[in-house]
Amino acid sequence: MWLKPEEVLLKNALKLWVLERSNEYFVLQRRRGYGEEGGGLAGLLVGTLDAVLDSTSKVAPFRILHQTPDSQVYWSIACGANREEITEHWDWLECNVMKTLSVFDSNEDITSFVQGKIRGLIAEESKGSLDREEDPEKFREALMKFEKCFGLAEPEKLVTYYSCSYWRGRVPCQGWLYLSTNFLGFYSFLLGAEIKLVIAWDEISKLEKTSNVILTESIHVCSHGEDHYFSMFLHISETFLLMEQLALYAVRRLFDKETFEGDSVLHDPSQITKRGLESRAHSEQFNAFFRLPREETLREVHECFLWVPFSHYNTLGKMCISENYICFASQDGSLCSVIIPLREVVAVESSDPTSKAVSISPKGMKAFRFSEVRDFELLVTKLRSRCGAASSPQHVANVEVVAGPSPDSLLDYYEGQPMASHKGNSKTVSTEALMTVFHPQDMENLDSKMVKHDGNSSQISEDGYKNWGSLYSLKRRSFPYGVNARMTTRRSSVTGALVDQGVFEELIREHLPQLTEHMTNMTFFSSVSLSWFLTLFISVLPIESAVNVVDCFFYDGIKAILQLGLAVLDYNMDKLLTCKDDAEAVTVLNRFFDSITNKDSPLPPTVQQASGANDTKSPHPKVDITDLIRESNEKYGEIRFEDVESMRRRNRLYVIQTLEVTTKQNVLRVMSQDVKISPSDLEDLYELFKKEHFLSCYWSMNSPALKHHDPSLPYLEQYRIDCQQFRLLHHLLSPWARCANRDSLALWTFRLLDENLDGLINFKEFACVLDTMYYGSFTHKLKLLFKLHIPPAFTEVESLSPSKGAQLSKEELIHFSLLNVSSPGDSEDEGALKRSPDKGKGKLDIQAYLKQWQDELLKKEENIKDLPRMNQSQFIQLSKTLYNLFHGDPEEELLYRAIATVTSLLLKMEEVGRKLHSTAPPAAGVGTENGSEPQETRPAQQTDRAGPQSPSRADGEWSFAFEQILASLLNEPALVRFFEKPVNVRAMLENAKVAQFKARARV
Repeated sequence: MWLKPEEVLLKNALKLWVLERSNEYFVLQRRRGYGEEGGGLAGLLVGTLDAVLDSTSKVAPFRILHQTPDSQVYWSIACGANREEITEHWDWLECNVMKTLSVFDSNEDITSFVQGKIRGLIAEESKGSLDREEDPEKFREALMKFEKCFGLAEPEKLVTYYSCSYWRGRVPCQGWLYLSTNFLGFYSFLLGAEIKLVIAWDEISKLEKTSNVILTESIHVCSHGEDHYFSMFLHISETFLLMEQLALYAVRRLFDKETFEGDSVLHDPSQITKRGLESRAHSEQFNAFFRLPREETLREVHECFLWVPFSHYNTLGKMCISENYICFASQDGSLCSVIIPLREVVAVESSDPTSKAVSISPKGMKAFRFSEVRDFELLVTKLRSRCGAASSPQHVANVEVVAGPSPDSLLDYYEGQPMASHKGNSKTVSTEALMTVFHPQDMENLDSKMVKHDGNSSQISEDGYKNWGSLYSLKRRSFPYGVNARMTTRRSSVTGALVDQGVFEELIREHLPQLTEHMTNMTFFSSVSLSWFLTLFISVLPIESAVNVVDCFFYDGIKAILQLGLAVLDYNMDKLLTCKDDAEAVTVLNRFFDSITNKDSPLPPTVQQASGANDTKSPHPKVDITDLIRESNEKYGEIRFEDVESMRRRNRLYVIQTLEVTTKQNVLRVMSQDVKISPSDLEDLYELFKKEHFLSCYWSMNSPALKHHDPSLPYLEQYRIDCQQFRLLHHLLSPWARCANRDSLALWTFRLLDENLDGLINFKEFACVLDTMYYGSFTHKLKLLFKLHIPPAFTEVESLSPSKGAQLSKEELIHFSLLNVSSPGDSEDEGALKRSPDKGKGKLDIQAYLKQWQDELLKKEENIKDLPRMNQSQFIQLSKTLYNLFHGDPEEELLYRAIATVTSLLLKMEEVGRKLHSTAPPAAGVGTENGSEPQETRPAQQTDRAGPQSPSRADGEWSFAFEQILASLLNEPALVRFFEKPVNVRAMLENAKVAQFKARARV
């Protein structure tokens, strides 16, 4: 790799570098401790020094220096990871530069020419790829170290890197943390002890900042139950922000199909950069603080003053501008926030150049005056152009100025720091909020005119109650819910409910510690609160009270639901502390909800009391919903919406991993009944299968596995792999993968498993075929090989590139895997495909899945007599496969002789059968005609009676039945021993775990 020329004092470098080559202008050196002379103590010390100081020499122990005669100053111009790479650079210098240097008169001109030449080469190499990095040269070196240390696939994009310490037990190991699009990597080398850690973002279940007595501040990462701690960061907040963004990016891309399809950034991982992630994080904080749509992107932030008319003074704060909104939040205690939709702005003026003031006039309102705005003239020009071209957003116009007595700071937003939030207003929110501050991300597909008003009154009219009644009547149905209250009914909605359950549990631990001490098991709160979050309390409250809760939800979002939930638990604290079991606690809460009334309700009292009429034994004192909401705001109004969003992000990782563990447990429970593989080996096999599914998604923008992943499908169908992925796993896990035609074997096996011809197989099909290879009997293994060499699995395979031999390219593999081969069972396969419940990937047909499941349970084991005959070319290919399988076996010669004997015997039997078939009368029995050879001719006679199954006899071709081949092979003990030889499944799985990344990187 060519390096930006930097000065090197050769005198100080002689102890660490060894001279390899030199000429008049260049010197080639090797790092001490590398290469021919070996390591030793010097190698350990130098390697440790390189790792701690982040020296490029750790991954590039060769370098080229430029020198001029009679000068003690040298310039480093190239480095290399191996001798071949550095020799190539040396040869290029001798051929293209050395001849030119002799024409210069001065050493300064020579050095200037060499430096210019090297800079030109660097610019040509990194053209377009590193332009967006802050320090392209350092990032280029870090990228080289990242690729050398971890050996990931070439498309894997390094986002950023940090120096830090990784705690291995109680010992800190200094090294470098690398953050890429799909992995978190750490590398350290201290006194010969190398630490290499690679964690995929989609495997992380917990990511948080922690502190304890030993570590003042550290980042805690939990993956597969293992805890990892990183500390000693220069900017830990920036590092954690990027790590969180990358983890959530992986979750959205791999698990949230709806979000993936709607986000263009997720489609192309190569577009992810450090700046882009930071900008995205700031936009999310901005949207969370002002409760704007998720599509808004923060464009500009200006520090300025806003004239507050009711306080008669200017308040300091930040003006935040996005595509469709101008927002302001104060930094002092006045708690002033303003949201101005750009579509409502009619005029933008520079009112006072001396005070750098900008006046913004919305429709039908007084102008807002912002002063001391830096570059105010440019800002006025931008706002004027954007207001004129601003498209009308789908949101109700809202200009809000809120004042409160709390002295807490509202905004703490500076250079990437998260915003603070205002405290909730203690006043009860009226239903008018529904009409003025309704945001689409709070609830979709709901008519905002459902509630009718009588003008100035905050009460709801009777017609409005009728509209709400129609909504309330659906409370037992699937009520829409999701993250950010986005209404979906798929797995994302369940994920959103579980995420908010985790947030609610955290708030209970913080605000109601007595309750958590009494009920150590938090599952009770999860089961109780699920209906609260899914239905916004509509399923547990009377209708006249439920409308107030939904009204507050429109105004304050999920924050109102969390506050109300805490208030409900706090109100019943004493009774809950005396409960002995969950059933008693549920009864307490149900009675409390039945006792809630609404004094402002226009409904008759008899209607309001109908819900509690059935409980006459121990009447609960009535509680007004207005008082309950007021109490929730007064006690828990300090909960910040940004903190809720932060807890949501933190819990989302845990919830996703919990759902994945549940999926795995269900799959293993079902599969353990069908295979002989041990539970631990089956679990490792599932992890390898799932990892292969994800690896194809990491580095392919159009991965079929990524497009077809649907969490709403049954457990066994959620993860599927295509033929290319199956080939990689087949080579790693199959005991038959050592043969020369292993690509063909993998192809035929995939075609055999892909019964519905959709180009994908699930884990059940994958595990069953490996179970046969590992633990199947001699008959089962031979039957599998037989079926691999007849249609529909078998197809003639010939590589388009003769130089590759039996190896198939990815394109050839996909072509042959999708090639349709006609066979007697094709019509049945087509019928099964039409009956497939996922045909067309449309609406899921549960009844079809139940019918398919029942058919599988009733399906009997395939009879060997039902297998079709094998023709001449197929038998020849089977013989070749057997020869290839025996290569390298300790009994290789004995096996070769045995298969030759079996082949000769089968051919003789078939020849005798053909002669008897041609000479015997149509109605006569052949067996009575040749009594001297009944054992040899009987199999041929039995198969000949099939008649129409072997029309090739008329053409002079052979054909064999499976019983013939089985009977012949059973006569050879060496062949039986080979197929019944036990397979070390554990060792094969462990090797596959190590080699899976390398195999994928080679692809």
